[in-house]
Amino acid sequence: MQSSGHRFRDVEHHPLLAENENYDSSSSSSSEADMADRIWFIRDGCGMVCAVMTWLLVVYADFVVTFVMLLPSKDFWYSMINGVVFNCLAVLALSSHLRTMLTDPGAVPKGNATKEYMESLQLKPGEVIYKCPKCCCVKPERAHHCSICKRCIRKMDHHCPWVNNCVGEKNQRFFVLFTMYIALSSAHALILCGFQFFSCVRGQWTECSDFSPPVTVILLIFLCLEGLLFLTFTAVMFGTQIHSICNDETEIERLKSEKPTWAYWNLRAGTDFFSQPN
Repeated sequence: MQSSGHRFRDVEHHPLLAENENYDSSSSSSSEADMADRIWFIRDGCGMVCAVMTWLLVVYADFVVTFVMLLPSKDFWYSMINGVVFNCLAVLALSSHLRTMLTDPGAVPKGNATKEYMESLQLKPGEVIYKCPKCCCVKPERAHHCSICKRCIRKMDHHCPWVNNCVGEKNQRFFVLFTMYIALSSAHALILCGFQFFSCVRGQWTECSDFSPPVTVILLIFLCLEGLLFLTFTAVMFGTQIHSICNDETEIERLKSEKPTWAYWNLRAGTDFFSQPN
């Protein structure tokens, strides 16, 4: 389909959104869209449950570390230093989780594939642009549609249910910090559990904790399992995110073997340079 001297390519061969179709410009719909843009929150049941579980697990780990291991300890400085470090890591992890969950990951404006918007782009003749037929928007390069967020996301890496949001161009740094803080706090909790078991075995179980020995063992075992699981998961995610940032390549592009835009243009530039006559 040609319009104004350029080609408009639809991924699923849907027609270009007309002014009187599906998306109107009424004041109520525009105010709702503005409110949705200001407050970013994905209403996904699975994602909200996973996000709440993440907070509960962090709170549980903080409870066990503080009230089961550190406060009953007779070494004041050991309890003080480890308590401050672990609680700081927990607060930083939860704040990074909130920023990741409530930050727009780079959503493309919904329903902007209109004739007026096409004309405002001042495209060159023959230039191809893409429209997402699901959210009826002009799809930028390296953007992908998320079926859960129901939006096209710039440089979308993946949709993470644990943060109830996509990881994209605008919130990836918060996701990287979240995985780093969770990995550090999990490793710290595992080290404290090791010291706690060692001190309880050497001494009296009734003296190493304010809780009864069976309850103490159960709480420590659950914390060890949680720490191992979270440490493995977040360390792997942190490593893959750093690798993606260094290579300027999202996880979707890696799985689909898509070349990043900068690599494509560098390749084209090199080909044009070597093809020039001497």
